[in-house]
Amino acid sequence: MLNINQLNKEFESRVRLGIMSVLMVNDWVDFTEMKNLLNATDGNLASHSSGLEKAEYIEIKKEFVGKKPRTSYRVTQKGRDAFTEHINNLEKLLGR
Repeated sequence: MLNINQLNKEFESRVRLGIMSVLMVNDWVDFTEMKNLLNATDGNLASHSSGLEKAEYIEIKKEFVGKKPRTSYRVTQKGRDAFTEHINNLEKLLGR
């Protein structure tokens, strides 16, 4: 039986769960697309993505396209492994 404390606290937030879900099936996703997919505010997305970056679960790339800044995200291997383990533990918790 799985102990609920074995779930990864980094993925407790709806926004973080969404970020990771989107990045698991896409290579690079830009800020605007991620914001629209998750129906998140700028500040909320920036805050949660920063937390995932600190945990080394995602990479954030900031660049200029012409004169406009563009922020993009992608999952790291560490993040892919941690999220897969989190999903597997959720399934065990649900008895699947």
